[in-house]
Amino acid sequence: MEYVTLRGGVQMPLLGFGVYQVTPDACARCVTDALRSGYRAIDTAQAYENEEGVGQALAAGGWPREDVFITTKVWVSHAGEKQAAASIDASLRKLRTDYIDLLLIHQPYGDYYGTWRAMIAAQQAGKVRAIGVSNFLRDRYQDLVEFSGVVPAVNQVETHVFCQQRALQAQMARYGTVTESWGPLAEGKNDIFRNELLRRIGAAHGKTAAQVALRSLVQRGIACIPKTTHAERMRENIAIFDFELSPAEMEQIAALDTGAPLICRHDDPAFIRYIADLCE
Repeated sequence: MEYVTLRGGVQMPLLGFGVYQVTPDACARCVTDALRSGYRAIDTAQAYENEEGVGQALAAGGWPREDVFITTKVWVSHAGEKQAAASIDASLRKLRTDYIDLLLIHQPYGDYYGTWRAMIAAQQAGKVRAIGVSNFLRDRYQDLVEFSGVVPAVNQVETHVFCQQRALQAQMARYGTVTESWGPLAEGKNDIFRNELLRRIGAAHGKTAAQVALRSLVQRGIACIPKTTHAERMRENIAIFDFELSPAEMEQIAALDTGAPLICRHDDPAFIRYIADLCE
């Protein structure tokens, strides 16, 4: 495993296991399989409604707490200082832990400034080791940096070979914010697993197209949280630290970038309306 050091000196694995869309019933099994496969970072969220499953797996497996890096996120319906503070305590109970390694604002909507203040207070109280954001595009990220007084340690955004987020990554690097990818395999879109270039590069290293796609992100210092419910695929996804892509291969992969997201647009009014409807 390779690690990245976050603001404040917190070390985070560059590859973790995401549980988005994993049902609450299946979550404990999947997290257990992931930990047995060598993962030491688990990414969940209040909105996924499976924090309890993560907590169950950690408790049942007897994993030393300091060996597992836990990320969760404050949902929009809990936005605001008071509501966010209460939701953080609820997440701690569900996760069966005294602290969260990384806490993120899930979406850049609602009173995210109030949420940010609650997260800063939680960090100061020792409930959280590092705080960051998710889905903050360049304007919202800069807004928080300039006017909140606290720079996010991480920004988790849609990032994959077809949407490489190079401008955002460069902007955040100036402030020491790490880019973390959700959807690092593009949720299978654009036929990524059969992409000719990725397969050709993979063949040269004895790896799959998916492994090449993940490795290309990790080599750029981007953390990834691929999700799967299959133990065999978990083991495949984590087996990316025994090879390195050449500068020429990285340049070829860079040419796959379309500069636009494939999964959702966080600056689209229709998407924001969709999130608002979820919170009603």
